[in-house]
Amino acid sequence: MILKASQRSGAAQLSSHLLNGVENDHVEVIEVRGFMADDLGGALLEAYAISKATRCRQYLFSLSLNPPKDYVASEKEFLSAIDRAEETLGLTDQPRVVVVHEKEGRRHAHVVWSRIDGEAMKAIPMSHFKRKLNALSRDLYFDHGWELPNGLKTHGGRNPLNFTLAEWQQAKRQKIDPREIKQAIKGAWERSDSLKGLQSALEDQGYFLACGDRRGFVVLDTQGEVYALSRWAGIKAKEVKAKLGSPDQLASIDEAKAMIRSKVTDQMRGYIAQVKDRHEEQLAPLRDEHRSMKEAHATERRKLREGQEKRWVKETKARSARLNTGMRGLFDRLTGKAKATQAENLLEARQCAARDQAQRTFMIEAQMRERQTLQFRFHALRQKQREERRLLAQQIVHRPSRDEPKWVQPHTRQPKVDLSI
Repeated sequence: MILKASQRSGAAQLSSHLLNGVENDHVEVIEVRGFMADDLGGALLEAYAISKATRCRQYLFSLSLNPPKDYVASEKEFLSAIDRAEETLGLTDQPRVVVVHEKEGRRHAHVVWSRIDGEAMKAIPMSHFKRKLNALSRDLYFDHGWELPNGLKTHGGRNPLNFTLAEWQQAKRQKIDPREIKQAIKGAWERSDSLKGLQSALEDQGYFLACGDRRGFVVLDTQGEVYALSRWAGIKAKEVKAKLGSPDQLASIDEAKAMIRSKVTDQMRGYIAQVKDRHEEQLAPLRDEHRSMKEAHATERRKLREGQEKRWVKETKARSARLNTGMRGLFDRLTGKAKATQAENLLEARQCAARDQAQRTFMIEAQMRERQTLQFRFHALRQKQREERRLLAQQIVHRPSRDEPKWVQPHTRQPKVDLSI
């Protein structure tokens, strides 16, 4: 499992995030341990209240556990991994809450510990936790027989298309997958050996080179969004300077935006809007199906939970009835029969709990398979739509401009790399 963790505060905000039923198909709190409160929100607020008696500001430690994409982990596997992480981090027996999320056909878990040692009234240090969790993550992959991802291999093997949080957030505002943007910019850089070559390679994909406000090289897309060349291509500034020289010969950001606006005419904007509207209409049936499936799955789980609770009450009463009261009860305690009955009841209760857990696991796995099938259809449709947007973007890039600036170098090569709008 990929393990990602952080020290933090913000109990109310974290509680809201963990219980978010809008972005997740299903949310289930499977454990609240070591708190007076029996609900997630109350438990985290309790951790905050205890922290006020100390000088610790980041009184919570949050960890997410993400198994491989196609693997549906059980509650037992999540809890086992959490117990190992707890021991590794030095958080043994600390109060914690565990939440399981299901989203887009995948299942992952979150655990939040209180860092405050209740007896010593001080925060437990979390030194080198990233290194410790990285080692544990490798062990979990080996233990389950999963293929080790590049990020956990001894010599790195990191994906060259990895991006920072800032890059992701910038791309999310455009509703473009940042991996597509980074791949396009990095690919253009690798295929070019000069300034003009890079301009041509970028324009083939709907991107334009310009001089930034700080005299650095920047890239603009057809929407006018600005990306730092060195950051998005994953290269150092001195490498850019060595290959391209000075950016002074390029247009400024404002001039580049004016040129882009001249290329993206009102007619082409209309085409873009039509394509986006049509794509939204195509996705609507799948979203309706997803909504219905989510509600149906939630209903099935509620019915199972209610049925199990009723059965548990009935079985508990039946077990309690085996213990005699009054004189018979006194006689049973003296002869040892009561103790034997209690042991039998305990064994039966454990077997019933295991039976209920197996039923829940079976239902969850069946629902996850159904959700993954729907997610595959989502993916296939989005791939088709991405190809349509790429072709439209190529038309925008090569559309003649009425007042095209002299600095733009025309070319006739056909675009080869994917581009989204």
